[in-house]
Amino acid sequence: MTIPLRSVRLALPISSLLWLAACGSNNSTDQTAAASSANADSTKTTTTMPVSAPFGKSADGTEVQLFTLRNASGAKATITNFGGILTSLMVPDKDGKMGDVVLGFDNVSGYQSAEYLKSGPYFGALIGRYGNRIKGGKFTLDGKTYTLAKNNGPNTLHGGKVGFDKVIWQAEPGTSADGQSLKLTYLSKDGEEGYPGNLNVTVVYTLTNDNALKIDYTATTDKATPINLTNHAYFNLNHGAGKDILGHEVTIPADRYTVVDATLIPTGELRPVKGTPFDFTTPHAIGERIAQVPGGYDHNWVLNGEGKQHAAATVYEPVSGRTMEVTTDEPGIQFYTGNFLDGTLTGKGGTTYGKHAGFCLETQHFPDSPNQPKFPNTVLKPGETFQSTSIYKFGVRK
Repeated sequence: MTIPLRSVRLALPISSLLWLAACGSNNSTDQTAAASSANADSTKTTTTMPVSAPFGKSADGTEVQLFTLRNASGAKATITNFGGILTSLMVPDKDGKMGDVVLGFDNVSGYQSAEYLKSGPYFGALIGRYGNRIKGGKFTLDGKTYTLAKNNGPNTLHGGKVGFDKVIWQAEPGTSADGQSLKLTYLSKDGEEGYPGNLNVTVVYTLTNDNALKIDYTATTDKATPINLTNHAYFNLNHGAGKDILGHEVTIPADRYTVVDATLIPTGELRPVKGTPFDFTTPHAIGERIAQVPGGYDHNWVLNGEGKQHAAATVYEPVSGRTMEVTTDEPGIQFYTGNFLDGTLTGKGGTTYGKHAGFCLETQHFPDSPNQPKFPNTVLKPGETFQSTSIYKFGVRK
């Protein structure tokens, strides 16, 4: 039975509507808001606009910007319009000390180096047009077969050779009742990387006042096309002190996972996690059973929630006391444990990223869905609006 595309909505998320309302205000309103902001407590930063700074140049010489979002409690997120990459995320530990919990680089050149392009970790990037793998770089839609670039052995991964992670997005900083935001837009043209249709994509990052990073995805198309948008942040909740993430305790509310072949393409089987090292329905340290999984964790879990926002994962790091709660309206989540990091990349502050230096929790539809008719549908059609929201909320446990 084909399951409908769960993330097709006809309405924009509330945060986006609030952002649009803010942008549509008249000059006198803006001036009044600015005056009020000037008189407010300097720590109440959500009424001010995010700031931007140069972040280097892309390979073709385009100037790249880095945008900083802050909230009233001192949390900070930096995002570049190159690939929509989340480059840093500062949140407090159990002692109130701020620390960066994502892997990345200090300049855009780090995301374009030969070593980075060879290893292809996709640090912090927006992923599309289709996140995860498509078998054989091919799919058939409405009787026509489309051929994609093979950039992961025999398969297509994360949109192809030049996916959304490697393009320049149009950026508009803004604010809403939830906090400072950054709206990114990109037109993926018909035929780009082999996909049909002109796809208009909007992604809004919001750093909320309760230390959550909210990501709203919206897209429309003029031809039917598969779509699977996600973010590829690598987290380490004790980043800078802990060299790997094996001590992090993870909970994933999923009773099944998608079994994969040797090239990480789903076989179509949704196997129960009970009695296997894939059972994270109760908390387990990442390193506790990882040796039982050839190559490490790099699989899609079938989340128990349906349609609306539901729990996708919870992570606790005992040393720092930091916690992360992930919610989404997507049907799956890819849990990846940095198995292919090998120490060849040096990131922020001279940190070397070795094996298991970070983990990913990519909210998504299932891998290879265009070739798996029993998986939740990923085809977006003209006249429909794709809309999905994922939230990464940070806290502490003392």
